[in-house]
Amino acid sequence: MTDATALAARFQEHRGQLKAVAYRMLGSPAEAEDAVQEAWLRLGRTDAAGIDNLAGWLTTVTGRICLDLLRSRAARREQPIDDTFVPDPVLRPLSAVDPEQEALRDDSVGVAMLVVLETLEPDERLAFVLHDMFAVPFDDIARVVERSPAATRQLASRARRRVRDAGPPAEPDLGRQREALDAFRAAARGGDFEALLAVLHPDVVLRADAGALVRGAGGSKTLRGADAVAKAAFMFSKFNAEARTVVVNDSLGLVSVVDGRLRSVLTATVADGRITGLFILADPDRLARLEVPEERN
Repeated sequence: MTDATALAARFQEHRGQLKAVAYRMLGSPAEAEDAVQEAWLRLGRTDAAGIDNLAGWLTTVTGRICLDLLRSRAARREQPIDDTFVPDPVLRPLSAVDPEQEALRDDSVGVAMLVVLETLEPDERLAFVLHDMFAVPFDDIARVVERSPAATRQLASRARRRVRDAGPPAEPDLGRQREALDAFRAAARGGDFEALLAVLHPDVVLRADAGALVRGAGGSKTLRGADAVAKAAFMFSKFNAEARTVVVNDSLGLVSVVDGRLRSVLTATVADGRITGLFILADPDRLARLEVPEERN
């Protein structure tokens, strides 16, 4: 085995974690893959023999690449992302063997969490993701953000408060998620307004991201409160009557496929048996980049 082959094999061992880091930083599987590829290229330009901790080196390098991308993205953006934004999800089939374990794999992160991460400043996001999610020491993160370790701790602390204040912890059990999602779909299809109110949290928030080019009733919107979301759910039922259940990141969700094309992805957060958040991605351009999982019997 050549040195290059051995290095490639070692890099491959860490690819999964690197992509998990990059996805949490960028909110896009495609951009995350590009960032990981850039990390590989940088490793190829580095004397690997001088790297004592390859996993740590690759993690911080990937974080630095993502930080540069986030800063560039923020500089180009004329306006901040509004509250209809829904990040690109990762879709997986619902396992017939053990869906709970599949959904709770270490590389999963919820859409709701990604929405919160999107509100953070780039340096805050990096500090929180690397330290709180991947246990990277603050001394290492400080070198990436070019701040003192104490200042870096403050970045992570501010981000942590934003995450904590975003809402109650989501229900991780897929069985309970499914009960709430099935009740929501049944009430919407049956036109049962009271049943919808019963399964929706009073402060539920619906985010529908249809992209910048879609206007009118199907355009992007944010709705707050059970009454407003319940009324909108009747429209949802018309377009998602044949939607099928999949795993969307770390939760159950629905995909609507019409004539072989993915038309929408919906996922929900559930707490204490009620839906606290609904996230719908209906942007045609971004949906076209997603891989739809095959149905499993």
